[in-house]
Amino acid sequence: MSEPTLPPCGLYRTTRAIGAVPAGRLVYFHNHGNPGPGVYLPASWKQNRAQFHAGGTTLPSPEDASSLEPLAAEGLYVVREAFHCCDKKCVAYAPGMLVQLGYQGSAQALLFVPRWVQGSFTLPEQGNAVDAGVVTKLEALRVPDELREGAQDAPPPGPDEVLH
Repeated sequence: MSEPTLPPCGLYRTTRAIGAVPAGRLVYFHNHGNPGPGVYLPASWKQNRAQFHAGGTTLPSPEDASSLEPLAAEGLYVVREAFHCCDKKCVAYAPGMLVQLGYQGSAQALLFVPRWVQGSFTLPEQGNAVDAGVVTKLEALRVPDELREGAQDAPPPGPDEVLH
């Protein structure tokens, strides 16, 4: 019998407990960690992006990776198709609008709308919760990230660093 294929490193929501990490949590899955593949909980947020603890929880079994629900990467996106944040239609998002996708610790997706404030491009500290399905209406922008470039084999970072 062969080992199960592990998902790629990235953001996930736990759908059941993995060790001490409860279901319904935002985690970073590192498929080649030391001593083995594991999940890392957020330690803090910086510019609406999760910063993960340096120490994680090793998967008790490789099969536990199948309980991870993949999430879209945090970052800047352009709205491709109009939508509202939720069924209550509190906030409308129009095509061409620039948004930043982030998450709460519960893996609830949040959208932040950047603004020009006194000549500076700013990211708000508070975002709007959105239904998970709206991510399909967003197109990721490619923005160079010096902290993430070349970090494929780096160990999981501390709260002041970003995982690859």
